[in-house]
Amino acid sequence: MCIFCQIISGELPSYKIYEDEKTLAFLDIKPVNPGHTLVVPKKHYENLETIPAEELGSLMVAVKKVGALLKDKFGVIGYNINENNDPLAGQLVPHLHFHIIPRREGDGLKLWPGRDYAAGEAEKIIKKLLA
Repeated sequence: MCIFCQIISGELPSYKIYEDEKTLAFLDIKPVNPGHTLVVPKKHYENLETIPAEELGSLMVAVKKVGALLKDKFGVIGYNINENNDPLAGQLVPHLHFHIIPRREGDGLKLWPGRDYAAGEAEKIIKKLLA
């Protein structure tokens, strides 16, 4: 059983901040910023492709509620939502989860760097994706 399933079942403790019939939200034990929260479906889905659309809808409603809760009760003015999909993308626990990371002025968190497409690169990608 994965660590998030153990948290959901109550076998492991957590700092729960939101729960409904299908989802659970709890503080990350290694937060990027104070209030960093994980929102998970109660059913085990390994990644974004495996969760049914209706379950994903419920999960995103919970993400929205937790974001609003952090703004209202914790006083943050913004937050990042992140989902690392599969190990290569940084997913450490094989249970679908969304990170909600509160942001404050001067917190030092940097987003990933952007780059320009090389000549013809975007066109090649479009052809491949739309073929």
